[in-house]
Order: sequence, then C-alpha cells, then structure tokens
Amino acid sequence: MDEFQRSWLLAQLGPDTDPADLERRFFRLRSVRAVALEVLGERRARLLADPLKVTVDGVVTMDLQENLRGIERQIEQVRQAPAPDDPEDEDEAAELVMAVTWLTPARRYR
Repeated sequence: MDEFQRSWLLAQLGPDTDPADLERRFFRLRSVRAVALEVLGERRARLLADPLKVTVDGVVTMDLQENLRGIERQIEQVRQAPAPDDPEDEDEAAELVMAVTWLTPARRYR
C-alpha cells in the first residue's frame, strides 16, 4: 500500500485507525475500497450487537440510531466514490463526481 492509498483510507475511516491493521487487511484483500468497506462493516456490526437505544427513566437516554445511519451512509459513499486503486479509464476520469453529504439536525426545535 502506498502513501496515497493510506491517506485515502485514513480520510474515509478517521485518523485514529491503526495503519498496521490497514496494511494487514490490504495485503489480504488487495483493494483499498475493500479494506474501507470491511472496517466500516465491522463498525456497523458492533453497533448492531448492542441495543441501539437504552433509557433509564429520569436519569439518562442513550440513542445510537443516528450513528448507525451515519455508518450506513458512509458505506454507501465509499461504494460510489472513486478509490485510488480503481482502474483508470479515460471515460471514467472525465466523469468523476464529487460526493457531497448534507448534514441535517436529528431533531427540529420549535
């Protein structure tokens, strides 16, 4: 894996992601997109393994549903966005599109 591919992965997965783990996955999978999708899939699975919403009456409410939706949107973006090791075709290079995500508040206040 070269520096450009590592930078792309860290941009997709966050700077706290272990580079050595990414190297091992890349050696096995041979695609930076596959590595990113595998890591995001594991994060999604960890969220689904525990309850998404926990409420202790009058004390605290923890809701992870938006985190799950965010990871699912990120997975879809990684699937669609060009990766550094994608085969470059002249027609594809002319049609590169920048992905834009709009953030909206989870709750609307009156």
